[in-house]
Amino acid sequence: QVQLVESGGGLVQAGDSLRLSCTTSGRTFSIAAMGWFRQAPGKERNIVAAISWSGKRLYYANSVKGRFTISRDNAKNTVYLQMNSLKPEDTAVYYCAADTVGYGLGSGRVSDFGSWGQGTQVTVSS
Repeated sequence: QVQLVESGGGLVQAGDSLRLSCTTSGRTFSIAAMGWFRQAPGKERNIVAAISWSGKRLYYANSVKGRFTISRDNAKNTVYLQMNSLKPEDTAVYYCAADTVGYGLGSGRVSDFGSWGQGTQVTVSS
């Protein structure tokens, strides 16, 4: 089992920055990749960024590429999402997720990530 806890969300103005953190515990050695997802009210949960546990493979959604950066510190069992130049359309609940199968980073599908955190709210005002 893998346990995930997100933190770092909050209320910011457009153009501001936030850094989300996701601490992992349990069988972290089984994690092939970590992903950040977001879900706005009435919308599907979609991948924002993902990183292989080695850090050698990265994925970014087109909507955040150039603004968001995913990184990890395996020694701390922590994955980060640095969010810069935030826009109101970035407002959502952000979730971190762990892929223990090996297909999540490549597919970006919610169904390929088996462990999820509780989510942290990010609200960006105009």
